[in-house]
Amino acid sequence: MEFIIIVLGIIADRVTKIAAAKALSGGNEVVIIKNLFSFSYVENVGAAFGIFANKQIILSIITLIILSLIIFYMYKSKIKSKFFRIGASLVIGGAIGNLIDRIYRGYVIDFILLHYKDVYSWPNFNVADICVVFGTISLAIYILKDVK
Repeated sequence: MEFIIIVLGIIADRVTKIAAAKALSGGNEVVIIKNLFSFSYVENVGAAFGIFANKQIILSIITLIILSLIIFYMYKSKIKSKFFRIGASLVIGGAIGNLIDRIYRGYVIDFILLHYKDVYSWPNFNVADICVVFGTISLAIYILKDVK
């Protein structure tokens, strides 16, 4: 099950980034819900919220270390919790998706934009980021549930 989640996360990320690059890279924006949700192409040379901008080697090394630790722990711990296994798999798939971009492009393609009119705009993100966030939430639920 874990391998399938990882592979599906990577495939969904790659397919959507390729489609976004083709459809949006010329500065095109596709509005899905006016003043709230659209697709807008961005080449992110940093990590979340643009931190560590232009530090692709450092970001790639950190990602590889974290991936190694998660994979090692996941397979050595023998934890059976679905929250843990699904969460770890989503984080792995998302991290690999963004790592592929960092290594081959030198930046990560982000294209999902949530905003409220021109008042507020969340930084653009992608399917890999969604996998990492939901995976992290799942791991947090596992940890909090396990503490009780």
